[in-house]
Amino acid sequence: MSGQMKFKGRVWIVGDNINTDLILPNQAFYLTHEEQTQYVFHANRPGWAQQVQKGDILIGGHNFGMGSSRAAARSLKNLGLACLITESLNGLFLRNCVNFAFPALECPGVHAAFTEGEEAEVEFETARVRNLARGTALQGKPLPSQLMALVQAGGVYQLLEQEGLIAPKNNF
Repeated sequence: MSGQMKFKGRVWIVGDNINTDLILPNQAFYLTHEEQTQYVFHANRPGWAQQVQKGDILIGGHNFGMGSSRAAARSLKNLGLACLITESLNGLFLRNCVNFAFPALECPGVHAAFTEGEEAEVEFETARVRNLARGTALQGKPLPSQLMALVQAGGVYQLLEQEGLIAPKNNF
């Protein structure tokens, strides 16, 4: 990935304290990565994964991604979501987002700034988030440059492959 990372899509909204068990539940843990996507938010929003379209944007409340270190960020990316914008991110979950090149930002006020179904535009590198329906904009917290470089490289595995530090794999 290179150049400006800009996303425009319909928003889906979830609340505070979304844990990794809700994103990637135990019953999906040993399925293929593609099969896992069908279980995302199955417990709190049955059928949601089938409604998501490629390029949609997820907006979360406070403490998104709390819980275990399971690769739930990969499931959100594989579902086709363009990015995650949330009030605050659990640090371990943020690192999983970076490792799997799933763009995620903290943006205070974002949860109240959108209604589900509205359209957002996100300039990832500058952390600028716009509600296109309302014509309002918010300033999020940009990722540190080292983490941004990992996301732009396609994630930690792709970067290590590019640098010849690990053998290439077809999937992660």
